[in-house]
Amino acid sequence: MSERVRIMLSEEEVDKRIKEIGDQISKDYEGKQVHLVCVLKGGSFFMCELAKRISVPVSLDFMSVSSYGSETKSSGIVRIVKDLDEPLKDKDVLVVEDIVDSGRTLSYLMEMLRDRGPSSLRLCTLLDKPERRVVDVHVDYTGFQIPDEFVVGYGLDYDQKYRNLPYIGVVELD
Repeated sequence: MSERVRIMLSEEEVDKRIKEIGDQISKDYEGKQVHLVCVLKGGSFFMCELAKRISVPVSLDFMSVSSYGSETKSSGIVRIVKDLDEPLKDKDVLVVEDIVDSGRTLSYLMEMLRDRGPSSLRLCTLLDKPERRVVDVHVDYTGFQIPDEFVVGYGLDYDQKYRNLPYIGVVELD
């Protein structure tokens, strides 16, 4: 079976939208410092590009989570593989994710982070697949709403390939 990648969103479209999101975040956090929390691995590409486009002071932290369990279980079970290095208490926290899909993992993660006492907690995603949502998750900043297709690039992978593409593509298998 062979595979190819069809461009869904060009590098120029993605760059333009990240700049717009960065401008909005800069306005919303004016006079504050925003603490970006990246969900690894996929979110790292987006977070780095986003951070460069935010004009207010920024600090960064990273976490890695793994979700497992029955697909029919509405809450999902999340295991923290790498936790944050810094406490969130009294910080203005913005979780940065590559894609919001079913919402199971992010719903759990946002609740867990809320319990750590940040001043504010918001969610930013490059891509959103609302038609796949199983658990309601409020997304504060969305790059693009996309249809239910398997996408790669900008940190998203297929079998650890294609993360480094500068655009969002759709994997097509022959």
